[in-house]
Amino acid sequence: MSGKYIIFGATGSIGSSLAEKLANDKAEIHLVARNEDEVKPIAEKLGCTFTVADVLQDGFMEKVKSDVPEAKGIAYCIGSIDLKPVRMTKEEDFNKCMKLNLYSAVEAIKGFQDSLRKNKGSIVLFSTAAVHRGFTNHSIIASAKAAVEGLAISLAAEFAPNIRVNCIAPSLTKSKIAQPMLKNSAIADGIAKAHPLKRIGEGQDSASLAKFLISEDSSWITGQVIAVDGGRSRLA
Repeated sequence: MSGKYIIFGATGSIGSSLAEKLANDKAEIHLVARNEDEVKPIAEKLGCTFTVADVLQDGFMEKVKSDVPEAKGIAYCIGSIDLKPVRMTKEEDFNKCMKLNLYSAVEAIKGFQDSLRKNKGSIVLFSTAAVHRGFTNHSIIASAKAAVEGLAISLAAEFAPNIRVNCIAPSLTKSKIAQPMLKNSAIADGIAKAHPLKRIGEGQDSASLAKFLISEDSSWITGQVIAVDGGRSRLA
């Protein structure tokens, strides 16, 4: 099997945790992130290659493909937290969120589809618990991530039996994008208590599952949306 495991959003809490877990298993990985100051130290620590590219910019895959021509697995660990009442939303809010979470994921998959098929590879996408639990002010991100879930299931059927596609749906995870919500200790404590397991997620929680799904250890699993949410989507 040739190619590398490619992690988009490699400087986020989940992406960086996944990179570390794969590197610890001596896997060949390639990191993709938009901020060189953040991704370069991670790549140097793990001894892997990287590309600086912004998935919101057209043609980002040309940069990635020039650095890493083949993939045996893709983890698209990119997400956003776009919270506002629907009366305050604009079409551009939904368009940007869809491009970040859905359209660019499609471009990444199309860019490596041939090598993934050759390598019988795996794709891991990311949704959110907000798709299946109604949370106030989540109309933008929940709509985009619901589309990601639909994409994952559709592609799992389209790509079988050569490429597996699965999706992870975390609840709120400690990360840079969640920091504005979690910096208030009272709010953070309230969110933690809303989960049956009484804590907020860590990047490694979802990364552990992503490592399993992107590897051959999960060779008979495809078309699944799996919650990593402290029980919130089913029990809270």
